Amino acid sequence: MIGQKRPLEPKHVWAIRVRLEIAQRARELALFNLAIDSNLRGCDLVKLKVADVYAAGQVKDRASIVQSKTRRPVSFEITEGTRRAITTWLETPLMVGSEHLWPGRFHERWHISTRQYARLVRDWVASIGLEPSAYGTHSMRRTKVAQIHRKTGNLRAVQLLLGHTKMDSTVRYLGVELDDALAIAEAVEL
Repeated sequence: MIGQKRPLEPKHVWAIRVRLEIAQRARELALFNLAIDSNLRGCDLVKLKVADVYAAGQVKDRASIVQSKTRRPVSFEITEGTRRAITTWLETPLMVGSEHLWPGRFHERWHISTRQYARLVRDWVASIGLEPSAYGTHSMRRTKVAQIHRKTGNLRAVQLLLGHTKMDSTVRYLGVELDDALAIAEAVEL
């Protein structure tokens, strides 16, 4: 499938979370939850360091990083469920002494690759019966902001969360069309 990858629906997010929790896959649950919360590109998500999300003996409520593509800072909230998942992951023996939040299996690789992350996303999506070719790592980036836009219609908030400099980039990214704009306009009564 070519073109934009779909965002996950809330029911898909919960289905994947439940499967990862039941399977006791701490790393994948933490990675999945943080991918949804952060709206980060895959290349930025896999490069996160423990210090980006963890300080003073606990997972931060909010984090901020500089995006590798735009070299601009972007902030994101880390929800309670994600903080719990990250805490569980950080307590595993694999994380002892690790600088990176998602360490690679081999010494020459400091963190997992974006390709490994893409395989995980494909597996998560397939595990709940969705067509893997319709979803990808960018689906994770788009999921939360698509819901925010759907519920509020606030493009500026979505623009800030994604770290876009131009509003038209955000509009294209979300796939906002004339029908969406008219539906928002019809909901406002003066």
